[in-house]
Amino acid sequence: MSTLKISDLWIYPIKSLAGIQLKKAQVEKRGLQYDRRWVLVDMEGVFVNQREFPEMNFLQPAINSHSITISHKHGKKESLSFSLTEPDSDPIEVSVWDDQCTGKPVSEEADEWFSDFLGKQVRLLFMHKKGVRPADQRYALSPSDEVSYADGYPILMISEASLALLNEKTEEHIPMNRFRANIIVSGATAHQEDSLREIEIGEVKLYGVKPCARCVMTTINIETGLKGKEPLKSLASYRKVGYKILFGENFIPAKEGVIEVGQEITIQATKAPAI
Repeated sequence: MSTLKISDLWIYPIKSLAGIQLKKAQVEKRGLQYDRRWVLVDMEGVFVNQREFPEMNFLQPAINSHSITISHKHGKKESLSFSLTEPDSDPIEVSVWDDQCTGKPVSEEADEWFSDFLGKQVRLLFMHKKGVRPADQRYALSPSDEVSYADGYPILMISEASLALLNEKTEEHIPMNRFRANIIVSGATAHQEDSLREIEIGEVKLYGVKPCARCVMTTINIETGLKGKEPLKSLASYRKVGYKILFGENFIPAKEGVIEVGQEITIQATKAPAI
């Protein structure tokens, strides 16, 4: 049996913007540190995403010890920087799908910068310590489980073998970052991640709780911002359960700590996959 290892790590600090590739990451209760801790919302507090604005993927975050900087991949807009620390502002209501939680406005400057880019009035919010968004209790390990502004769960894992199998079936090559996973795994068989119930990575413990249902956002070409038919067209032929197309597994942390690329993954328990 092959040894499972972390081959790549990614975070997406602002929901629906481009991601940051890491060598190591701190696993927190809400997911990897800084992952989906910021969100853009409209004036009604509803989150804004690439489904409506594919060009959001052209905005690239970069993090240093004290701040985060957002720049346009093609240099079409001056960069924006703001502090990593919690803003000193009053929280407002946020809607992420069916969930209601709160976020603290970052600054008027950030609101104006993003509003100008999108051509729509938006606000940039930070998930503050008290802005708890409970994980879906149908799949959570405990009532205290939380999630960031991610679509549903703290951590998403995909194996290299799953993507390789998909690319044998697609009409075009699909890169891994179309799926916006946090942990990429080598050494697994295709879709082995679906069967991982309990795993350990060093001191970190994660539980696989639910396969990830994919949406039209995966069809957006990250280089051009244009939508196509793949990978959903091909995935529907072999990864469809009911009305949902599944690709990747959602995990909830049970024990925090640091993980890094190259680290081995120890399987403690498995489960029957959904497909």
